Amino acid sequence: NALIDREMELARRGLPSGITAKVNALEDREVAEKLYQASRAGVPVTLIVRGFCCLRPGVPGLSENIRVISVIGRFLEHSRIFHFRGGFEDPLDGEWLISSADWMYRNLSNRVEVAVPIRDRDARKKLQRILEVSLLDQRNAWDLQPDSTYVLRKPAEDAEPDSPQASGTFNTLMWEAGGQ
Repeated sequence: NALIDREMELARRGLPSGITAKVNALEDREVAEKLYQASRAGVPVTLIVRGFCCLRPGVPGLSENIRVISVIGRFLEHSRIFHFRGGFEDPLDGEWLISSADWMYRNLSNRVEVAVPIRDRDARKKLQRILEVSLLDQRNAWDLQPDSTYVLRKPAEDAEPDSPQASGTFNTLMWEAGGQ
């Protein structure tokens, strides 16, 4: 919550702010309410939530600065990545964490879970790329709507079949690594 509070203060002061999180689930009410507060304070919030999400993005006056994407592909992918802009122009200079926990009540209140700061710039670049690839996905990504429905993304009709945007997240990471 302290990192979300910091982003709200930065937004109020007109400094670069933002929260990007990649988790498998978001159902903790405290976290959801804090993200709603951040949205109302002007913090851009981007969530990549593979499974269920109890937050409603894009609701005027509540969450218009929040977008939620669900990427569901052939392979179960468990990375949990958190980025807080922290007032920096370059996102790599912000706060980067990886974690064992989703934003679920049972994980945050009833278990011992770990969030680890990532300080190495090359490692941060890799985490940033994982987030970017998920956000670009046009094959396995679904956009959560304000009414709690999901809309499947579709690749552009002129997209090359093997392009990163058309092939999906896992395939994109394989493509970048030079594998098949």
